[in-house]
Amino acid sequence: MRSEGGVGSTAALRATGRLRRGVSVLAAGMAHLAGWNYIACALFITADIVGRNLLGVSSAATVEVTGYMLAGGIAWALAHTLARGAHIRVDVWVNRLPLRLRAALHLFALLLLGAFGAFCAWAAWSLVDESLLFDAHDNSALRVPLAVPQGVWLFGLLAFCLVVLVLALDAALMLLSGQPGEVDRLLGSRTVDDETAEALEAVRMAREGRGGA
Repeated sequence: MRSEGGVGSTAALRATGRLRRGVSVLAAGMAHLAGWNYIACALFITADIVGRNLLGVSSAATVEVTGYMLAGGIAWALAHTLARGAHIRVDVWVNRLPLRLRAALHLFALLLLGAFGAFCAWAAWSLVDESLLFDAHDNSALRVPLAVPQGVWLFGLLAFCLVVLVLALDAALMLLSGQPGEVDRLLGSRTVDDETAEALEAVRMAREGRGGA
């Protein structure tokens, strides 16, 4: 029979696993919006250039607006990038360590990343709060309230911190339940097989896209 502690840890792991999948879905949705945001940004710049050169009209705020779009897109893609383990990792040394130590270092690195993300979110909130206090607007012709793009940026950073928190909780429970291998799979660098599978999936999607065109 399982001990009460074992049953409790299994239930906790299942709960954090469901929570991790939930925030991963949220992060994926935000990343898709960030991608469409970049397409809209490119179309906006193209339209502004064409209008300025051929029609003599311009938004007079291209630099400001596209800057907001780029910053927001980057922030909104951070959570999904972390959830997919797609951040660049320098792992020549850590992969040679024993599994349990490697798993602990993965968790420690994630906590450091979370601390940095929390600092960025705090700084973003300070900017939003200050912009709201002084009713700050940019200097473009559109007079965009600065709290709007700053708030979009802040939301992306908060989502990133949420993913860090959920991953850290899941990894900590795995370590406490004696599953360093699961921590290594969750937080470790992507393997060659993972990269190959992703490349093959991209090729398959491209072929399907051409076939449906």
